Amino acid sequence: MKIVCIGGGPAGLYFATLAKSRSNDHDITVVERNPAGVTYGWGVVFGDRLLDNLYSNDFESAHEIHHGTAHCDSTEVHVQGKQVALTDSYTLSTGRKRLLDILAKRAMDLGVEIWFEHETKDLSDFADADLIVACDGMNSQLRRLYANHFHTNVDVGQNKYIWLGTHKVFDAFTFAFEETSAGWIWFHAYRFNNDTSTFIAECSPQTWKGLGFDELGSDESIALLEDIFESYLDGYSLINQMSHLGKAAWLNFKRITNENWYHDNIVLMGDAAHTTHFTIGSGTELALGDAISLAKKVHKPEDLQTALKAYEEERRFALHMPQIAAHTSARWFENLQRHIDQDARKFVSSLMNRMRPKYSRYFSRLW
Repeated sequence: MKIVCIGGGPAGLYFATLAKSRSNDHDITVVERNPAGVTYGWGVVFGDRLLDNLYSNDFESAHEIHHGTAHCDSTEVHVQGKQVALTDSYTLSTGRKRLLDILAKRAMDLGVEIWFEHETKDLSDFADADLIVACDGMNSQLRRLYANHFHTNVDVGQNKYIWLGTHKVFDAFTFAFEETSAGWIWFHAYRFNNDTSTFIAECSPQTWKGLGFDELGSDESIALLEDIFESYLDGYSLINQMSHLGKAAWLNFKRITNENWYHDNIVLMGDAAHTTHFTIGSGTELALGDAISLAKKVHKPEDLQTALKAYEEERRFALHMPQIAAHTSARWFENLQRHIDQDARKFVSSLMNRMRPKYSRYFSRLW
């Protein structure tokens, strides 16, 4: 089978690895628009369950990933500079760049061809492909080309957030909430290696505008965030990967769903098919789950359409609970004002159980 993966993220690279390892006869190409070794993003979070699945499907890459993971064994909650909770939890994380480097090397070692710096605007170069996997992210160009078939729905969240890094090492998974003259702003932070942490700042659009982020340049925005969260950073700076563009990359989260996941020989995977809010930390885990499922379903299929249908059904079922939990978590943060004025015990309980009890237990490994 001739397979082309459009997008060299974790899902595309891992699917290519699994498909090639199952059958060396597959001719597999991964097409990535960025240069080799270049990516945007900081740490990715996952749990023991994903690690077990990785070992079961490809021991070599799982061993490399596991060898350099960071561990957070607790969760801290701070309000106005005061620690109000410290709870036991267990989270694994690693750098996105490191993960991609491991998966790319493993895929190439198996014979997968990777085209870096290749922008895909149409499929004219891949007319002879038996299967085309669209794994080019939430803003998938390939999905947009066939929008009339996939029927994508985009639900844009209210809050503004920015994905940053810092060399301040947060050994615990940390939530910190600060009240400013324009309202509440907070961050989620966790380390993913020995000297770097992911740092996600978030606030309501009213607070974002009231603090002037709608007019501030990149350096000014970062300086203001460093000032607001000074007591947590211990003198370390915040790092903005988009600074070379002269802007601070504030975003609104996009919840992506699709009525159909495949059309003819084109199938969606990862963020191109679905997104889950970053506050539950499951995006990479779910994308790799897609890769595992699709690789199994298309391995020597009697009929490709039947295989793609089975993949879609399996992953829709697997995503049902995480998607509800993610939506509920996002809404909790969008309605922070309803919870923040409670006493510390009730506030922390509300935060930790924001996905409702049955979903919170399901995701307890993350928090």
